[in-house]
Amino acid sequence: MKSKTKILIVDDELINLEFFSVMLSKLGFSVEKAEDGEEALEKTKSFMPDLIILDNIMPKLSGWEVTKFLKQDEAYSFARHIPIIMLSAMDDVKDKIEGFELGVEDYITKPFNFSEVFARIKTALRNKDMADQIIQREKRLEVSEALSASLTDCVRKLAKPLKDILREAKKLDSGSAKAVGEFLGRLTVEGESCVALVKAAEKQISEAGAQHKALKEAEVSVKDIEEKYRMKKDGT
Repeated sequence: MKSKTKILIVDDELINLEFFSVMLSKLGFSVEKAEDGEEALEKTKSFMPDLIILDNIMPKLSGWEVTKFLKQDEAYSFARHIPIIMLSAMDDVKDKIEGFELGVEDYITKPFNFSEVFARIKTALRNKDMADQIIQREKRLEVSEALSASLTDCVRKLAKPLKDILREAKKLDSGSAKAVGEFLGRLTVEGESCVALVKAAEKQISEAGAQHKALKEAEVSVKDIEEKYRMKKDGT
């Protein structure tokens, strides 16, 4: 992996924690461990993992209860996008359906094969990256639409005073000093208003341009995402 992807392992069986920690660390992941559901919630806040591997049957809070907090509780809204792979000794279809309905991305039944787990980890992370890029593109589209609306509004607001000025200019009696004075006074007022509108539009364009550029630079192509997760088992 080019950068350290963070994985939180949650299991009350220490042998599983150590096994996952060693194996995933060797593959280039940054790993944090939790031994029960309450610790899992605390570590999610402090560690901010990219993915959670979560045992279902645990003390204090079960995997399902942890998932409910992470996917439904407003206090954990920051974690709703984090994919969860649930581990369980039970292979009951109803249990799996309940997990999926709560927001679990994948489900693995114990005893597990690490090669399968690793493949599922890559798939979950790839799907997360794909979803993140969709969100990035939606944000960039929103910026573009806001910029277009701002420019349209500016042009519309400029059009009326300019039309009024041109209409008054055509009716202007060049022999009347008073008429010329009134026209020049209005021209000054409308001109200052137009300049203010243009300056405001320029500021919005500059800010939107910077935001658009930042979003564009943060985007990753589908090809790059696929290449990122086209890893061999040794992590290369």
